Amino acid sequence: MTDEPRVILLAEDDEGHANLVRRHFQRAGIAYPLVHVGDGQEALDWVRGEGAYQGRPPGEPALLLLDLKMPRVDGLEVLRQLKADPRTNRIPVVVLTTTDGPREIDRCYELGCHLCLTKPLEPEHYVAALRRVGLVLPTATWPRGKP
Repeated sequence: MTDEPRVILLAEDDEGHANLVRRHFQRAGIAYPLVHVGDGQEALDWVRGEGAYQGRPPGEPALLLLDLKMPRVDGLEVLRQLKADPRTNRIPVVVLTTTDGPREIDRCYELGCHLCLTKPLEPEHYVAALRRVGLVLPTATWPRGKP
């Protein structure tokens, strides 16, 4: 592990949802840097430091927020690959999904996700969820009504 600040990696193909997550993090005062990738292959490349992310600062994310329905490689496959690899299987993964279907959610837990959340979420839901997976979050204090 390095002294580099750890990030929260957001794998989300919908730019609108990604921007909403960013705003929610700001409103909740979550001070971790949020890195956004647009599909499952990018998420795998970022975590492994491959492809366009070769040479990025070393270290794994503090957390992966993972959408399930993404192009190229879907979220279930990203989860399967990360949890099957001893180099990445300790990364906490919170799955973000638009479905609350028990079959899909059960599969996420079988593959090793820490928590499954149904979108959309309010800012306080992110804080509660991140604490539930055991992540101690540095927070920033924002003046009331900001940002």
